[in-house]
Amino acid sequence: MKNNGAASKKALILGAGIGGLTTALFLQKQGWDIAIYEKKQELSEFGAGIVLAANAMHVLKKLDVADKVKQAGAKVGKADIRAWEGRAITSVPVDLQADKYKTYSYLIHRAKLQAILAHELGARVTLHMNKKLNDIVQDETGVTLRFEDGSEDKGHLLIGCDGIHSQSVALLFGHQPLRYSGFHALRGITTFTDQRYPREIGGGFEAWGKGKRFGFSQIGENQVYWFAAVNSAPGAKILLKKEHALQQFKGWFQPIEAVIQSTAEASILFHDIYDRVPLKSWSKGRVTLLGDAAHPMLPNLGQGGAQAMEDASVLADCLSQIEASRLEDLEAALAAYERTRMPRAHRVVQQSRRMSRVVQMSNPIGLMLRNKVLGIMPAKVQISQLDWLLGHRV
Repeated sequence: MKNNGAASKKALILGAGIGGLTTALFLQKQGWDIAIYEKKQELSEFGAGIVLAANAMHVLKKLDVADKVKQAGAKVGKADIRAWEGRAITSVPVDLQADKYKTYSYLIHRAKLQAILAHELGARVTLHMNKKLNDIVQDETGVTLRFEDGSEDKGHLLIGCDGIHSQSVALLFGHQPLRYSGFHALRGITTFTDQRYPREIGGGFEAWGKGKRFGFSQIGENQVYWFAAVNSAPGAKILLKKEHALQQFKGWFQPIEAVIQSTAEASILFHDIYDRVPLKSWSKGRVTLLGDAAHPMLPNLGQGGAQAMEDASVLADCLSQIEASRLEDLEAALAAYERTRMPRAHRVVQQSRRMSRVVQMSNPIGLMLRNKVLGIMPAKVQISQLDWLLGHRV
């Protein structure tokens, strides 16, 4: 930790994903010196889209990057839900939501969002790539990171933003088993045009069938993002991802097969989907967790990135007035961060898992009742059910 005559505050961040970069942007505004350590060899996110609902857009506005995200992504101007054969079930009242929350939701390629955030990093931030963590050591004066290449660094605070397979979680709290969702996901990005979902309006649709669903949305710059979720046992080995997707959705309404067919094999990702039973604590001494490291969640509410951004904003607020060298000040700030964030983040984890029972349903009678209830649900009721989530501001 440097000392050039004036007291400095140094934060170490593990992970240069959305959570880590957002945290760095908030802390640099407060005058922290920041070192970000990323295990990948280059700054890149998986080739998939990310939805940024109103609560995420409000955090990005605090960082003065919301307009850049809007320009690089696509507004969700239409969001239909259909049965597998194309019959309309319902439509999300996106215009009413936008009026209520003063912003539309947006979809953007994860790599573009990451690049926008990274571009805002200032002189106080250093970004180190290809750094694999070996150990965390802390004492009264600071916390030290030791890496596999023999290097190390010391700061006043460590923030673990290293994702669902977090090494910082393992070192702090031991092995924490993941919890299987009951489905695997395929995701792809391609260039595709459908007159029902023009680029000028943005958005797209989800199609729901028996134990599987397919989603399609604009993400800007003539690209669309699609995902598929298929009920299955964990550990399936899929060699030909496009062929697997086409088999799963054969006979579903167009443009589903056409979208899959237009996607290059190398542009399709395949993953079993997991979350984790919520931890009782995110912090120990001078170390805390954020984003998927703290609370990995299923993607059913589209809130993984948004909740990491909310974490970053609240953590920065809690750290804003402390003397970083004083362990008691730091521990009090991290305790305040947990008190503020844990109840909400854990609720999103819980609700995202509950949503699986709705969107991945396979019982034919249940499917019929679900679709009928959604079809007659008033727009105001749809909005009110998610107001606790989308209307939240940090």
